[in-house]
Amino acid sequence: MFRTQLLGGLAALALVPSIALAAPAKPDPALHDQALDLLTKGIAFRTVIPGDQVPVYAEFLKGVLVKSGFKPEDIKIEPVAGSATLTARYAGTDPKKKPIVIIDHMDVVEAKAADWTRDPFKPVVENGYVYGRGAVDDKFDVSIVVTVLSKLKREGWKPGRDVILTLSGDEETLMQTARKLAQDWKGAEMVLNGDGGGGLISEEGKPVYYGLQAAEKTYADFTIVVTNPGGHSSRPGKTNAIYQLAQDLSRLDAYKFPVMTNEITAAAFKATAPTTPGPTGDALRRYVADPKDQGAIDILSADPDYVGQLRTTCVATMLSGGHAPNALPQRAEATVNCRIFPGTPSEEVRQTIVKAIADPEAKVIRQNDGSIDAPASPLRPDVMAAVTKAVHARYPGLPIVPSMSAGATDSMFFRALGVPAYGVAGLFMKSSDDFSHGLNERAPVDAIDGAMAHWEVLLKDLAK
Repeated sequence: MFRTQLLGGLAALALVPSIALAAPAKPDPALHDQALDLLTKGIAFRTVIPGDQVPVYAEFLKGVLVKSGFKPEDIKIEPVAGSATLTARYAGTDPKKKPIVIIDHMDVVEAKAADWTRDPFKPVVENGYVYGRGAVDDKFDVSIVVTVLSKLKREGWKPGRDVILTLSGDEETLMQTARKLAQDWKGAEMVLNGDGGGGLISEEGKPVYYGLQAAEKTYADFTIVVTNPGGHSSRPGKTNAIYQLAQDLSRLDAYKFPVMTNEITAAAFKATAPTTPGPTGDALRRYVADPKDQGAIDILSADPDYVGQLRTTCVATMLSGGHAPNALPQRAEATVNCRIFPGTPSEEVRQTIVKAIADPEAKVIRQNDGSIDAPASPLRPDVMAAVTKAVHARYPGLPIVPSMSAGATDSMFFRALGVPAYGVAGLFMKSSDDFSHGLNERAPVDAIDGAMAHWEVLLKDLAK
């Protein structure tokens, strides 16, 4: 699940003055070609779950790492829950130091060739883009990280602490592989996630900001179920499961979860407030000055770019009911999707839904959605410094904005075990180029060199 929607309202930062680019290190054409080759070859593996291509893709990546100097015994591929994981150890010089874990995922969302302009699993490089399923989510970062680790291995770089590359195999479905990897590496110093964070480029080609993902809302699906005896439709009475469910949903719609804040959202609001125009900008500045300003809260709550950053949200997304057109419904149910503010237990949200609908005959059930509760990660000074250094090497003075994403990534499993995790992808792209999970997914070829330089700085600074 990729991440250009770091905080929707941050698009307002496009109004900051144009930022000059640093004089970057001269790109290595051979290294660029290697990363591009890994990306195009990686797209050709149809790593959809269910399917059998994740282990094959993992073996391909293992071959690349071994060729660069990794010992075969330091790379492990394991079958897990109908998929597979890959773990590669880059040995450090101090065994007393906790390792740094890099996480990405090898699987992709399903794509039907009939719907695409190009076959989604036959990569095409065209007009400055790599097209194909996974071109961004998440084989771009997998290819970048593997290329950078291979380069560092060939050069003889020796980190102070172990660097562990872990690639999950079912991030887009039930995330069982990430659960295992988190258990395997629960003693890590930190996690660097290439499937989170990243930079925004304006439609005019100017850098806008870099989002450092340090938290994500808990994804949770609940089902509200109403059952009745039913009967013949010619004999309607006061009891009707569909009407009853409709009233329940109306009461849920009227309920608003309380406003919450944390270190990440406070920093994001503070960063965006000065440059956001119009009534939203006024509301942001008022909210930063006084988080209890109800007028400001109301304005921000009405803005889809900000409502998810203020509170837990729950919304009905699916309905079903009845069994025949000439019978009173015996069952009606609705799926309610919640994005829960970090630190709030999902069971507490379920109980809140029960209270909000105020229907003792209805059942509220948590679905098996693969997600778990996880706290936000602290904004560690060493992480902030390394990310700032990496970004400012390319774009001096560019705002570094902590972000809380509404989507879910593998980071949650590490955070739940007390391991801080940070979305630190090196990809900068335009919003209009983001087709993750959609048709004609593509990644800009000119983002490759900067992303590799970004990861090299992070590893050398944080794995000392």
